[in-house]
Amino acid sequence: MERIDVKIKRVRDGGDITLPRYMTSHSAGMDLYADVVGEIILQPMERRLIPTGIAIALPDGFEAQIRPRSGLAINHGITLLNSPGTIDADYRGEISVIMINLGDKPFIVKKGDRVGQMVINKIYHAAWDTVGL
Repeated sequence: MERIDVKIKRVRDGGDITLPRYMTSHSAGMDLYADVVGEIILQPMERRLIPTGIAIALPDGFEAQIRPRSGLAINHGITLLNSPGTIDADYRGEISVIMINLGDKPFIVKKGDRVGQMVINKIYHAAWDTVGL
């Protein structure tokens, strides 16, 4: 499997949040972890921005896609809006996920909970070739 180096930093002083990681050697996505203070309670049909406590610097020619976790979706009705979200190579801000509770019970997000997945992809820019179709 091909690898690339990606710079990462914790965005808060004293931040101890788990860095994204692959759970198995064949995982396509790295788990992202919530970096929240206390608990966030998502009521049914409520959406909230959940910080991950990290920022990354991708090399030119790459993007990161932020995707929901299937276990949260099937077990709790939790998914991510704007999915997949795209992190461009020039974005340097904190990565956050927009969670929504589509279930029928409140859902609690705590620090360190796995809240999404991040997949790194190579990108291509299109050069249009106008033709009569």
